[in-house]
Amino acid sequence: MNVSHEISLLVEEIQRLGSKNADGQTSVKFGVLFNDDRCANIFEALVGTLKAAKKKKVISFQGELLLQGVHDNVDIILLQD
Repeated sequence: MNVSHEISLLVEEIQRLGSKNADGQTSVKFGVLFNDDRCANIFEALVGTLKAAKKKKVISFQGELLLQGVHDNVDIILLQD
């Protein structure tokens, strides 16, 4: 699967699972995304897809790398719909 296709799937999943924050941007907790069954079936390497999407400025989150358990409460913010 190519990276831009995976990023577009990621955007769809963030829109499905997330909610609007105070700034009107859609955000979702990493733990919610990571533990979702549909996401687990779609993404071979969710962390890698998140990192690529951040690099392309599609999403933002605190830190460089998100790890399950440790970063479950980190907000992933969708920068473009």
